[in-house]
Amino acid sequence: MSKAIITAAITGAIHTPSMSPYLPLTPEQIIHECIASHEAGAAVAHIHVRNPVDGSPNADQDAFRHIATEVKKRCDVILCCTTGGGLGAPVEQRVAVVTNLKPELASLNAGSLNFALFHVASKIPKWNFDWEKMYLDGTEDFIFPNTFRTMREFLGFMDANGTKPEFEIYDVGMINNLAYLINAGIATRPVYLQFVMGILGGIQATPENLVFLVDTARKQIGDFQFSVCAAGKEQMRMCAMSFLLGGNARVGLEDSLYLEKGVLAKSSAEQVAKVIRIGRELGVDPASPEEARKILGLKGLDQVDF
Repeated sequence: MSKAIITAAITGAIHTPSMSPYLPLTPEQIIHECIASHEAGAAVAHIHVRNPVDGSPNADQDAFRHIATEVKKRCDVILCCTTGGGLGAPVEQRVAVVTNLKPELASLNAGSLNFALFHVASKIPKWNFDWEKMYLDGTEDFIFPNTFRTMREFLGFMDANGTKPEFEIYDVGMINNLAYLINAGIATRPVYLQFVMGILGGIQATPENLVFLVDTARKQIGDFQFSVCAAGKEQMRMCAMSFLLGGNARVGLEDSLYLEKGVLAKSSAEQVAKVIRIGRELGVDPASPEEARKILGLKGLDQVDF
């Protein structure tokens, strides 16, 4: 059997507390979810942080450090820290986690896009907190900025701290952005791509589109490792498609709140267990954290700053 890296995206900055009672909001809940996802078979936990009182996304560095330190004490899962932050967060806040924690892996968004969530607001019958509807509605006029200057600066911080970038690819033009960064000597091979599909403003989650993304990346970049995540109902289908194409998979409550149609997932770990079952039916076993470190060429837990 081949091995695939399974990532659990624990809480993100997309979903709001009114959408699911199981969305982790506090540092302790996020710590628990990281460990549970690791025990279920995830090699990587992708983490954001939130205000523990109202669940609003933020970039609290004390919360990042507390979560990372406690998770490291209890298991060897790879932590992939976000540099996306909450929508609208300034660049200096987004990159601070890299310089403060020196993680093994951190996300790097490979281009700007209309990151739209406003269309979801009408589906929520009752709001738990006042900020939620305003946050979602505001994305009708929101551009998630990731300029060439931003990408260059983020890569500089990551290189200086020994952190490998996980390039978030929301649409095919971002592959062209990354190819430029590689050819200009700003980004270095081997690269790790996360194809993020199904966001309104980005590429839709279809098998044809994933084949197109992978084929385009092979033509423009050459050899690379890739993973796939998809928003909402296409989550498991696109992860299965990734396995068939030789890729890795990301699941978790950041990407979908459901385990199956009409059934809320109580934990990202439930989704991890499900995608592993799917993978094994296709002849793919989950990579351990140590195997994932070798596949991605990560520096190891002994060289982080938490």
